[in-house]
Amino acid sequence: MNTINLLFIGDIVGKPGLDLVQTWLPSLIQKYKADFVIAN
Repeated sequence: MNTINLLFIGDIVGKPGLDLVQTWLPSLIQKYKADFVIAN
């Protein structure tokens, strides 16, 4: 059976929130081996 890893990120607000996501998302994807990211 295959496993799919999801990374959920919530409450991204305004430019500061987007800047943080741009900075940290690549390392979070790598750290948690995420196949898909869902952000709000």
